[in-house]
Amino acid sequence: MQQNLKLIQAQKIIEGALARSQKEKFKPMGIAVLDHTGNLIAFAREDGASMFRFEIAQAKAWGAVGMGVSSRTLATRAKDNPNFFVSLASTAGGKFLPQTGAVLILSDSGELLGAVGASGGTGDEDELICIAGVESAGFKFGH
Repeated sequence: MQQNLKLIQAQKIIEGALARSQKEKFKPMGIAVLDHTGNLIAFAREDGASMFRFEIAQAKAWGAVGMGVSSRTLATRAKDNPNFFVSLASTAGGKFLPQTGAVLILSDSGELLGAVGASGGTGDEDELICIAGVESAGFKFGH
């Protein structure tokens, strides 16, 4: 039976991600948490975050959960097969972004629960806070 990510868990992921971002003094972030079907559970945008933070964070997470790998892995794959990924992004109506900054959310047993994506810093910064958020909520993250 599929375990479902709950709102309170998604909010803990966001809280942990924002705490790490603030600790590192990163630029204001937007963070989106999606369930295993790609549906949005929760989103937060820090004061002062620039536009498109929601769309970018969601698209990174949507691609990760849809393809079952982190957005870093997708970015690497996109370099080797750009035509496929351009076609995929077009087919997905712009909801798919293969750029570093999203990780999978996994249960203790490795079951895919969803993905979290961030936008506002560099891809490495975005990914770092996503990992911190997932771990702070007691889950594993997936590459």
